[in-house]
Amino acid sequence: MNLGAILQNRVLIIAMLAWTAAQVLKVPMEYLRSRKWNWAMALAAGGMPSSHSALIVSVTQAIGLYQGFDSPLFALGVAVTMIVTYDAAGVRRQAGKHAERINMLFDELMRGQMPDEKELREVLGHTPLEVAGGILLGIVIAMAMWSLWK
Repeated sequence: MNLGAILQNRVLIIAMLAWTAAQVLKVPMEYLRSRKWNWAMALAAGGMPSSHSALIVSVTQAIGLYQGFDSPLFALGVAVTMIVTYDAAGVRRQAGKHAERINMLFDELMRGQMPDEKELREVLGHTPLEVAGGILLGIVIAMAMWSLWK
């Protein structure tokens, strides 16, 4: 493995920048929503913007910019982007809602006693707005970095 080549892969760098930016932005966005600083959001799944969407959209956009929007690799990127964004807003969101309801039922059953079981994670997926925020962030990061490096 050539570490130097990996560190010079502009598409990979753009992907990591988009993911990092999305994770960092979750902290102030959560503060704006709840008026409480929650530093754990920097490492959390869920929240605004979607880091999954930002990452995959930035990769797909960067592939299009560097390899061409007519390349088979860009087509693959679009297909994967569709799956990831659908999953982020659809399947994972519903799993989070199910976890929330199961936790409520568990609390009702165990009222008055300290349960030993950990609660299910409720913030698994994203709202459509969070996914849209991630998509927009991914495009902006990819375009900004490409304009710097072209």
